[in-house]
Amino acid sequence: MSSTILETRTRILKATLDLLSDGRAHAVRMTDIAKQAGISRQAVYLHFDNRADLLIAATLYLDELKGSDDRLVPSRTAKSGVERLDAFVEGWANYIPEIFGIGKALMAMKEDDEAAAAAWNQRMQDMREGCEAAILALQHDKQLRPGFSADDATDILWTLLSIRNWEQLRIDCGWSQEQYIQATLKTARRLFIRD
Repeated sequence: MSSTILETRTRILKATLDLLSDGRAHAVRMTDIAKQAGISRQAVYLHFDNRADLLIAATLYLDELKGSDDRLVPSRTAKSGVERLDAFVEGWANYIPEIFGIGKALMAMKEDDEAAAAAWNQRMQDMREGCEAAILALQHDKQLRPGFSADDATDILWTLLSIRNWEQLRIDCGWSQEQYIQATLKTARRLFIRD
């Protein structure tokens, strides 16, 4: 891919993230993105087949900018299931504040916008896979609390770590980020780790 094509693609992705994070998410159209990027609407479609592809690419680009893969290294290289659970919970909990604006925009849009729903669902499925890996590591070590199937434990951890829960505790209840992380770690340990 030529550098000009890459530069244009990057401008489109940056424009998309800018528009999503400035509070006008429900009104973000391909035309708006093209205008923000300083290109034609047709040029946007040369890079992305549709809005869903663009929004998914924008969330992945945000992950790249924020170094999400590097943040997951401690979880992926953990030597035990307990260590993996702790590392994943802490890594994700620290990532939420950095993606909250985009996440909130996509959540607001997803009810009426199939493209936003596709982008949000893909991102949350990726996060669920991280939850599943942590739970399976506990199960492998025979440390998963009896009474939970791996699927049920994954669903519960996924829900515990949701952006909505973070928002409610951090913003609505006024918790500090440290308080949120410690309480979430403690809750995950009590729920999932065998006595």
